[in-house]
Amino acid sequence: MARPPKSQIRQNIVEILHFLRAGHGYGIFKIYREIYPKATMRSIYYHLKKGIDTGEFRVERIEKAKGEYSWGGEAEKTIYALGENAQPKADQRVREFLEKTGRLS
Repeated sequence: MARPPKSQIRQNIVEILHFLRAGHGYGIFKIYREIYPKATMRSIYYHLKKGIDTGEFRVERIEKAKGEYSWGGEAEKTIYALGENAQPKADQRVREFLEKTGRLS
């Protein structure tokens, strides 16, 4: 059986990006786990990738960060933003969490 075209996890990510305007996968995951039911980091990244295919998300930019990582001296961060097919509902739990933590821009 195929996965349903709509996803609650993807909709929750839409809500987070609605208020953040843009964010990278791990940052979105950290906010997600504070507000919504448990989801794995792998699931969040899956839905970000799937959301690009459905037009709910778009890649805003890719940043390269220098540092001391186990895999080498550089890491890439893909920054996501809402796409044209996103339908945010302005979940107030997200707004309140981002205001409380000082992340609301």
